Amino acid sequence: MKEKTIDYVLRATWIAVSKMYNEEASKEGSTMATGFSLLSIDPEKGTPSTSLGPKMGMEATSLSRTLKTMEEKGLIIRKKNPQDARSVLIHLTDFGKEMRDYSKSVVLQFDEAVKREVSDEDLNTFIKVASKIMELIASKKIYNQEETAVKSSR
Repeated sequence: MKEKTIDYVLRATWIAVSKMYNEEASKEGSTMATGFSLLSIDPEKGTPSTSLGPKMGMEATSLSRTLKTMEEKGLIIRKKNPQDARSVLIHLTDFGKEMRDYSKSVVLQFDEAVKREVSDEDLNTFIKVASKIMELIASKKIYNQEETAVKSSR
């Protein structure tokens, strides 16, 4: 049997987790993206819309669509930022706060299930490896950016 690549293990695992979260969210008429958005919004002060995308690693177009759906479902409201009239703060409605609590419980239930089955040592190693991968990507140490630009211009 061929050895599985790190990329394959990461993708397959994330796809399984994503599917699991979407199945759970659908029980409440929601999606994983909505749940993740709810968890990323400060329930007391609100969150600037411009900081949500980077915080969640989402593209502006996808986030825009998600926020529009959340607004239509009565989960959020948009208010002008009193400190900066050019920006908008996203606030949770009471229903949004309820759904945020539900999303939080789903995530914590997943965490607890994994922690029951995986030793602290293995979990710490997993977190270290995942952090190192993110660091390599963020510092652009995986692919030489100049080399990639030359190849794509050929």
